[in-house]
Amino acid sequence: LKQACRGGSSILLEKLKRSQFQATNPRTSIQCTSVVGKLGYGSSATVWLCRDLLDNRYIALKVYTASKTVTREIEIYDHLGTIKSSYAGQSCLRLLLEFFQAQSLDGHGIHTCLLTPLLPDRVMSSVMVRTTIRNILAALDFHHTEAKVIHTGMSPLDPTKSSQLITKNIDLQPNNILLGIKDDSILSQFEQAEFEAPIPRKILDNRTIYLSQPLHISYRTPVLCDLGEARLGTDQQRGDTMPDIYRAPEVIVDMSWDSKVYIWNVGMLIWDLFEHRHLFRARNAARELDDGYHLAEMAPVEFLRSERSLLFWDESGNWKGAAQIPDYNIHSLEERLEGDEEDDFLRFLRRMLCWLPEERASAKDLLFDPWLVHGLFK
Repeated sequence: LKQACRGGSSILLEKLKRSQFQATNPRTSIQCTSVVGKLGYGSSATVWLCRDLLDNRYIALKVYTASKTVTREIEIYDHLGTIKSSYAGQSCLRLLLEFFQAQSLDGHGIHTCLLTPLLPDRVMSSVMVRTTIRNILAALDFHHTEAKVIHTGMSPLDPTKSSQLITKNIDLQPNNILLGIKDDSILSQFEQAEFEAPIPRKILDNRTIYLSQPLHISYRTPVLCDLGEARLGTDQQRGDTMPDIYRAPEVIVDMSWDSKVYIWNVGMLIWDLFEHRHLFRARNAARELDDGYHLAEMAPVEFLRSERSLLFWDESGNWKGAAQIPDYNIHSLEERLEGDEEDDFLRFLRRMLCWLPEERASAKDLLFDPWLVHGLFK
């Protein structure tokens, strides 16, 4: 869907499934909040800037599609809210202010709505990457050691085993790392701009689709957010998990996995944030999801612990998959650093991107890595 915007350029409006997305409009009131403007959208929700009419502050409203069940996400927020802890990593999490449900305009769907502190997302510099990763690792260490939360998973808890350690699994990817706003005046400017020159929109028969409006922000402390893919599970789990490009190798070959999958996940995330591109390909030349293109490399024999692993390697760990082993490595792909700093950065990544899960460093150990603490005590 396209529409001409001010200045004559062309903009792409979000293509929404009419029966699933809730119609939300600026300058309307929802649950004691006034909707200011649209911040963004995803596959299962839209996000809006709102003014809290009771506390006179800006907050974010996340409106899910009618087809999206978010009971688990609310359950995770409730679980984290019950934990009384002095652990510093707890401050690196976004909390839920309130949730409620709204009925679709056609009366046939129910939309879950979450109100949270406002934390717009954005790519970042190397200094901000360090700050962000320190906060992520602190949050992960708190989740794992005190809240028993594993990032990320999809295996359900077996209700027949009451003695299981209960953990909760959360999706970890760049979209779930948000940066706080340092100067709140930016939000009032956003509101005034929307009032004086409303954003472009497409008017349909029974709803209006609004263009997302970017925020030009200064950054504050990053936090870990979005618990939409949370699942109950045990410390040792099986089954698929994580976005395709972030899946740890033990997940791809159907091995049992534990909290070390999120350490691999963090390594992949750091590369995306710092290099602005993915480290591994998850698709073949035909753009089809292909695990061989993700795994193509020699693996240690100790890694071959599942029947599916023998589809890609022989018993000696030699690659036999159809995909060609890439002729590049992590060192040749890194382009932003030089000298000792580059060596320290790549060594830091290699502590996370190990074939064997048990060889990956813990979140607590990574917090004190030389590359991560560089410049912190000056």
